[in-house]
Amino acid sequence: MQLHRALCLFRFSPAVADDLNRLDDALTEHRLRPCGPQEMATRGFVPPIGRGPDAALTHSVNACTWFTVGGEDKVLPPAVVNDELQRKVQKIAEEEGRKVGGRERKRIKEDLLNELLPRAFVRSSRLNAYVDKRNGWLVVDSTSRKAAENALSQVREALGSFPAVPLAPEESPRILMTDWLANGNLPEGLALGDECELRDPATATGAIAIARRQDLDSDEVKEHLRTGKQVWRLGLTFGDRMSFVLGEDLVVRKLKFLDVVLDELGDSHQDAAAEADAGFALLTLEVERLLAKLAEWFGLPRPADA
Repeated sequence: MQLHRALCLFRFSPAVADDLNRLDDALTEHRLRPCGPQEMATRGFVPPIGRGPDAALTHSVNACTWFTVGGEDKVLPPAVVNDELQRKVQKIAEEEGRKVGGRERKRIKEDLLNELLPRAFVRSSRLNAYVDKRNGWLVVDSTSRKAAENALSQVREALGSFPAVPLAPEESPRILMTDWLANGNLPEGLALGDECELRDPATATGAIAIARRQDLDSDEVKEHLRTGKQVWRLGLTFGDRMSFVLGEDLVVRKLKFLDVVLDELGDSHQDAAAEADAGFALLTLEVERLLAKLAEWFGLPRPADA
């Protein structure tokens, strides 16, 4: 397993966690199938560890269950379709001496797609995620909220219902992180990294200042804050064990485990499956600590049972 590089987060209640005990059985009916000749894309679940029809669709360590949403997408470049369409329209004009109207052009394009789709290349994708049933988190390895929502939809389809909700912080991440950067009021165990993105929320054009590989305590950064810019993204390190960039949307980007953690993982595993298992166990333990602090700092209570 490649350790998560991003954390897009959702929360769910204890009752929802109990329902997740049937996740493995539920996913079986929703395995990824190949794209049909006339399909543009398919989505479904693939084994997080191993390959083949008999490989398990979930992998659990303690209260955390890892699953992977797979996808197949036909690659049909618009330029190819448009060039072929133009060729057919030109042929009609030359042979029949007439212009092709909009409705006929649309029909020709649809026929072209039906003709080209079976021969199109197929691009495969995998999106890792896991549920922490003890603490009520769904963690998706993506910086894209849309991609994470699509993964959540796949689980909902498999289970029939999965009322996990986006984060609704009680404390404004933008204001709190701006205070961290401007005044150095960081929580214990948290330190500034070397990058940030600052924006002026008062202007429609959204003046942006981006700093990378820079001392965030510098006069240049402070001057941007004095002119009214606020933090949109902030590089941080947590407990000397991981570094990441936290966005005002509370998506964790560029997650990287530091040497002390990687040393604990080691490289003595006998096979890829054992390495993936150890990596997942380490990931969930470290992320559990971080998420508990995010919930504390920003006010992210776990939803209560209805």
